[in-house]
Amino acid sequence: MSSFVVPVIDVHNDNFKELWPAMVVALKTASFIAIDTELSGLGNRKSLLAESVEDRYKAICHAARSRSILSLGFACYKKIENKAADSYLVQVYNLTLLCSEEYIIEPQSVHFLVQHGFDFNKQYANGIPYLKGNNKAASDYHGVHIRALFTELLRARKPLVLHNGLIDMAFLYQSFYAHLPEQLATFTADLSEMFPVGIYDTKYVTEFELRLTASYLEYAYKKCKLDNSRALTSGADGPHVQVEFCQYGGHMSSFVDFRACPDVASSEGQTEICSRFSAFGWCPNGTQCSLSHDTDLIVLQDEMNKEDKRKKRKRQRNKKKGGDVVEDTSIFEGAPQNKIPHMEIDVQENSVNEPSANETDEHKNCSSVTTSNVTAPDIVNNAESMDQDAMKKTVISSPQKKKPDTGTHRAGFDAFMTGFIFAHSYAIDRKTEAIANESEPAEPEAEQLLSSCLNKVYLSGKSVPLIIVKSTFSKSSKAHLQKMEMLWGTRK
Repeated sequence: MSSFVVPVIDVHNDNFKELWPAMVVALKTASFIAIDTELSGLGNRKSLLAESVEDRYKAICHAARSRSILSLGFACYKKIENKAADSYLVQVYNLTLLCSEEYIIEPQSVHFLVQHGFDFNKQYANGIPYLKGNNKAASDYHGVHIRALFTELLRARKPLVLHNGLIDMAFLYQSFYAHLPEQLATFTADLSEMFPVGIYDTKYVTEFELRLTASYLEYAYKKCKLDNSRALTSGADGPHVQVEFCQYGGHMSSFVDFRACPDVASSEGQTEICSRFSAFGWCPNGTQCSLSHDTDLIVLQDEMNKEDKRKKRKRQRNKKKGGDVVEDTSIFEGAPQNKIPHMEIDVQENSVNEPSANETDEHKNCSSVTTSNVTAPDIVNNAESMDQDAMKKTVISSPQKKKPDTGTHRAGFDAFMTGFIFAHSYAIDRKTEAIANESEPAEPEAEQLLSSCLNKVYLSGKSVPLIIVKSTFSKSSKAHLQKMEMLWGTRK
């Protein structure tokens, strides 16, 4: 079906222990894991977009040490055996967190999150508590808490997928792993050992591999879904992404919220689109903008004007030189769109000081994709039964117990979108390679997933990515080596 619903499991302090077994099984059995975060702020955007990558890293470290993660989303994509190579069982979790230490929360972040349905009352009442920095004794490896869940993520040794993920990785490291090292080279050395199977950044994928007109998350997701759906309905050869979801019944249904994704709406009768939002996925006028921020409309307009794509790409490359995008927005070129509202803006540099939705959480009119639901036994009592072979496939339908949600669980749904972009890109990569070799698409090992994008993290405003590797001139941090010893009994 082209219209479908994504179930997002809402995890908070009251049900965290109950859902623990299911989350651990989802991590261990996944083919790859996509992650996204919502933050309490980022500080001054000028430092975060400094010319020097080392200076950027220092600014990100300062933000990660003084701010906190409010919400963590992860989507586990598991390849389904005995089906088409690009069929996945997807489980999406959204965790509401509460840092137990003092931290800064910025007004513009509050404004943005409340505007998109984030419930701060719920966070303070039921957020999962955590402490940042280095662990106390061996507490990270035992018990049921968020830092132990991050340890399970490391133990799973799966490919990690993010979108414009440098900031997310720094916050994850500081919040759930250890104090961030002072040097960028040490940080990348640690990451290369924490995630030995690889880190993938879909922002880099969409910019340098797919070369989409725009690469902010919502646009990239809807464009990939639309292309995938058209390939499916046309009967074109080659791999296509197909996703299935668990159907949560009984007691589990009370923990699940649903994100409705109807068909792409027609562009007829729509207002003129906002060129700022079209280019960046963000507009300083927010909901007060008189022009359309409808991502579906933006994607469809690009589809209807394919002959102008080269001109549009050139316009995107020349944004800093003027283009047709207003100058006061160009300061955010390449910045993580889902993080822009958390950046402080100097009034003297930008007369618009009220932040706005960058990638609006109202993910309406999503493009089509083949989907189905999977019926699972009670997850808590039968965690191991989450293997798809034990599940009964049914046709997806709109759940009756809860209405589809359009305002909350941004981090969880963003993680789902990030994972879908990666799955679609992987399918295209396999198809392209098969055509070049005049053979059927191969089924490579995990280490070979999108090898051209392996361990390459997008850097805003740069033509080259940050490479996640341990160089011969860098050393791992002491805290990291201690944690590796505890995790594996030896350094990995």
